[in-house]
Amino acid sequence: MILFLVLILLAMIVALPYYTEARRKVMDDDARADAPGHFLQLSQGLTHVKWGGAVRGPVAVCVHGLTTPSFVWDSITEGLGAMGYRVLTYDLYGRGFSDRPKGEQDAEFFLQQLEEVLAVEEVTDEITLIGYSMGGSIATCYAAKHAPKIRHLVLIAPAGIMMKLDGLSRFIRDMPVLGDWLMMLLFPYKHQRETDAERSVPCSVPGMVDLQQRELNYQGFIAGVLSSLRGILMQELEVEHREIHQAGLPVLAIWGQKDKIIPISAMGKLTTWSRMAREEMIEGAGHGLTYTHSDQVLEIMRERLREGLN
Repeated sequence: MILFLVLILLAMIVALPYYTEARRKVMDDDARADAPGHFLQLSQGLTHVKWGGAVRGPVAVCVHGLTTPSFVWDSITEGLGAMGYRVLTYDLYGRGFSDRPKGEQDAEFFLQQLEEVLAVEEVTDEITLIGYSMGGSIATCYAAKHAPKIRHLVLIAPAGIMMKLDGLSRFIRDMPVLGDWLMMLLFPYKHQRETDAERSVPCSVPGMVDLQQRELNYQGFIAGVLSSLRGILMQELEVEHREIHQAGLPVLAIWGQKDKIIPISAMGKLTTWSRMAREEMIEGAGHGLTYTHSDQVLEIMRERLREGLN
């Protein structure tokens, strides 16, 4: 009898995170009622896109990172608009208001989404492509494949060069089955704790922490984060950066001095792969520099893009 009760208890513990996930909301029409942009039906699912900035002018396309959807660009969009750019942002699959398709979230997965977004939105001229964190990996892969379509490549605390994970996160990433269970069980608490720690940090996006934590309300977000950790974020992009260098594509990389996720030592590593890349460091900035130090990011872009990154 005791053994039976123990087995039942163990089964309940094992089932708990999956039961909790099943009770999360589905990203459906009701959930999308307050979406600020519009939707594209693409081959892998529905994608939320938004135009901002100037009414006319060159196009800047911004790609967000692992856990924070396209609202991470709100203040950057305003600044780019003042510089004369039309700005296209979108939610990566598994985040924001976009669908949550299953499958490995590797470079090809995200490239297909970006390529289809640009095709459906009829973006045919050269673009300034801006990638933040994981979005830096996506932007790098796209630029390596489509260099003639890029006017400038801007990478903000980009992944694909060097990334720090704590021991538990590495174990979860590298361990199938058990890692999946631990991710479902522990990630919500980790995400809430890490975002709560930024509540006192000056931020240019109103309600940033609440918006970040809202992602946990919907099915598929946690699985998407894990899939990206095992997919595109496992890829070191030396080959892609060297191809971009060979193509002569202007690159600007912006780093946070106190970034604990993408360490500042990645700055030197990029230099060895792409000697012509212009690199700038923002003193005191952590990984959230797009919304904690947006004025400095915009000032760097304003100066370097005006110079043509020469």
